[in-house]
Amino acid sequence: MELRHELARRFKEVILNGTFIANTNYRDQLEGLDWKLATKQFGDLNSIAILAQHIHYYIKGVKDAFSAGTLTIRDKYSFDFPSIISSDEWEVFLTNFWKDATEFAQIVEQIPEEKLQEIFIDEKYGTYLLNIESMIEHCYYHLGQIVLLKKYFVANA
Repeated sequence: MELRHELARRFKEVILNGTFIANTNYRDQLEGLDWKLATKQFGDLNSIAILAQHIHYYIKGVKDAFSAGTLTIRDKYSFDFPSIISSDEWEVFLTNFWKDATEFAQIVEQIPEEKLQEIFIDEKYGTYLLNIESMIEHCYYHLGQIVLLKKYFVANA
C-alpha cells in the first residue's frame, strides 16, 4: 500500500470510521451527542464542542493550505469560536466537520508520494508527511479528552 493511502486511512480512522487505535472515533463520539452536553463546561477545561471545533479548525486550515499553498490559520486563534447555542448550530458544525475531514482525506490520497517529503508551505513547518502525521496524532490527543469528558458527563447526568 502506498504511504499516502495509509495516511488517509489512518486519518479517516480517527475522525470518521475507525476503531483500531482508540476503539472509537470523532463521529462515534459526537454524532447524536446533545448540543447542551457538547457545550457543557467542566471547571476551566475546554468543552467537547470547543475541542471538536479546535480539531476542525486545523483540518480545514491545512486542507485549504494544501489547495491554496498558503497557511492562513494561526495557533492563537485555534480555540476562539462563537458559542454553539442550539441543536441546529451543533448539527451544522458536525456536517462541516465531516465534510472537511472527508475532503482532507481525499486530498491526502491524491498527494504524489514524492511530495510527502517536500516542505509544507515554509521550512519551519517541516514536510507534508510530518504535517499529516502530526494532524493524526493531534486528533487522537483531543479525542482522548473528548472521550473522558463525555464519560464523566454521562455518568454524572
